[in-house]
Amino acid sequence: MPTDKQAYYKNNRLKQMRAFCQVVRSGSVTQAAQKLFLSQPSITLQIQALERELNATLFERRGPALKLTPDGEALYTLAEPLVRGMDELHASFIAQHGRLESGELNIGAGESTILYILPEAVRRFAERYPGIHMRMFNVTGRDGLKMLKSDEIDFAVGSMLDVPDDITYQPIVTFDPALITPIGHPLAKKKNISLEDISQYGLILPPRHLSTWGMVKYVFQQHNLAFKVTLEAGGWEVIKKYVEMGLGISIVTDICLTGQEKLVKIPLDNYFPQRGYGLVLRKGKFMSPQANRFVEILVEVYREKGSHMEV
Repeated sequence: MPTDKQAYYKNNRLKQMRAFCQVVRSGSVTQAAQKLFLSQPSITLQIQALERELNATLFERRGPALKLTPDGEALYTLAEPLVRGMDELHASFIAQHGRLESGELNIGAGESTILYILPEAVRRFAERYPGIHMRMFNVTGRDGLKMLKSDEIDFAVGSMLDVPDDITYQPIVTFDPALITPIGHPLAKKKNISLEDISQYGLILPPRHLSTWGMVKYVFQQHNLAFKVTLEAGGWEVIKKYVEMGLGISIVTDICLTGQEKLVKIPLDNYFPQRGYGLVLRKGKFMSPQANRFVEILVEVYREKGSHMEV
């Protein structure tokens, strides 16, 4: 028979694990307390009780900074999916019975993805599940990864060249690279354009911390060529507008080209690889029924379109 002490620990273990996982995700006791609507001393006491029960030190405490010990990392790997599963139990149950009537879905994506990749999937999801509250966060790069790792978003959708060890990336659809120039530009009339031809003109590119800049830099370096950037601008719509105005040329992914632009499009697939867009997740992340259903719809959309599918 379990003792009163064992029963107490068993009944409180989920609270302790939830507090522990939230501290890991938030990076501080203060933020974890805010997320769980508890006091800081309550969170601290739950962590200390968990450490006593397991006879292990879970965090290295260096002033306000908290870093997981090896024991802490091992526990988080085990505990996080369990806590997440318990917290999502109700939604999972109703989803398995064919009902998905409530809850929320938080998606992170850059402007291009929001404009070109997601609209049809969002429309279908909202139509089929009107009771689910969707939030879209316009984030890219480091900001998006930070939100992902702190579980502020369920997943991100975008393009990744370098995938961190604690992140998984599943491509869904690919698009081709293209050079865009103003109408009447010297390159618009030239056949068999080379990278050396492009290097003679100023480029308009997204900010250098984003993946497009890195890809352009890599390809030109592989051919021992330099390139000139005359303007950094965020978002393909802005870049297309400035190219139309004659302020430069650009290397884009043809996801952003509708055929309505006053531009010349020149394929560059002989130099640049196709660009994949897909699902970005924190490793070990529990996917809610709402998130799983949205991903299914996103795949459905691109399968119907006959796009370059990678799922």
